[in-house]
Amino acid sequence: MARDLSFDRVIAFAQSLVRIPSPPGGESDVADRTRRELEELGFDDVWLDGAGNVIGRIRGRGEAPPVMLSCHLDVVDVGDPAGWEFEPFGGILDGGFLHGRGAMDIKGPLAIQTYAAASFVEHRPAGDVIVAHTVLEERGGWGMEHLLDQGEVKPGAVIIGEATQGDICIGHRGRAELLVEIDGVAGHASAPDRAHNPVFALAIVLPAIAAFGEQLGSDPVLGKATLAPTAIETRPTSHNVIPDLVRIVIDWRVLPDTTADAAAERLARWLGQHTPLPEPYQLRVSYAGEQQHTWTGLERDRRLYTPGFLMSADHPVVAAAAAAIAANAPRPPAVRPWTFATDGGHTCGVHGIPTIGFAPGEERFAHTNRERLALDSARSAYAAYPALIAAVQAASVSARPD
Repeated sequence: MARDLSFDRVIAFAQSLVRIPSPPGGESDVADRTRRELEELGFDDVWLDGAGNVIGRIRGRGEAPPVMLSCHLDVVDVGDPAGWEFEPFGGILDGGFLHGRGAMDIKGPLAIQTYAAASFVEHRPAGDVIVAHTVLEERGGWGMEHLLDQGEVKPGAVIIGEATQGDICIGHRGRAELLVEIDGVAGHASAPDRAHNPVFALAIVLPAIAAFGEQLGSDPVLGKATLAPTAIETRPTSHNVIPDLVRIVIDWRVLPDTTADAAAERLARWLGQHTPLPEPYQLRVSYAGEQQHTWTGLERDRRLYTPGFLMSADHPVVAAAAAAIAANAPRPPAVRPWTFATDGGHTCGVHGIPTIGFAPGEERFAHTNRERLALDSARSAYAAYPALIAAVQAASVSARPD
């Protein structure tokens, strides 16, 4: 029986995914739905790994390295449902858009990638075509980390399905969430002379943090590294107690050459040199962290760092991708970075796998209660994807190390 690979089927699959809530760590139902779709589409191998990622493979002729298409299964919280024009898990089609949480980020592109890969079932590609839809991307990308560290797939190139509005994206800055903590001595607010209030130390520490951010470097493609305090917390939180600790939360958008260890050490060194705090105040820098769990039961403590990456615009994979889209889409694509972080930080930034991004969708709708995917741009992207896959796979032959 001939398989239905029509655009209508793509959108119907995307609607079914949007209708399944899938917060980070709670992707089991959407993983099962995705697995069943891969099996029905005739992928040669379909499996779930230990983290709960869904992987499908169409075996190629062995003439080129595998190319991997990847989206993620999890979505961010919807907030107050009353603030949405359309029900966030309704998967509603209206006004030429698919509406709802995940419509653009990233279940619509997931459906497009899955069906585009399925077009190679009857006409075997030069190398394997793999789809790997991962968990916990919205919390730093543990799914992709696990997938690559386990070595079950070894792609020669990766195409990420995060929104590019039809452009080719070649990198992004990373993110480090750091904590600057100042210790003092607690006391009753009625007798401040018996305490050492670390809140007053903010007058010294905050200007030093601002000065550190001003001297950070920049990249001609990715732009400037930025650093911003995003929260100030005290311990204890009672308003009639002088705290013994003040914590400043720092969001640092790092360039790809700044590793996790180097980021924390660099900020700590700067503050040590530029914050002359008297005794008994003490200052330290550390990573913010969280405990994560996959829906399959894995657990870990994670420091909040996501790597960045940047591909050269002249790289054979980038050039081939841009040419394929120019020949098969309504307009030539710009070659540019994302402003936000993706799993490409793991595939390319950590593992060195050539990685580009291509998908429909406008970034301004991501993580908002107006999230939507334009059907006309989704249709154009779907039509162009098979040629993109073939072009990237061919280019990865020349990009492969000797």
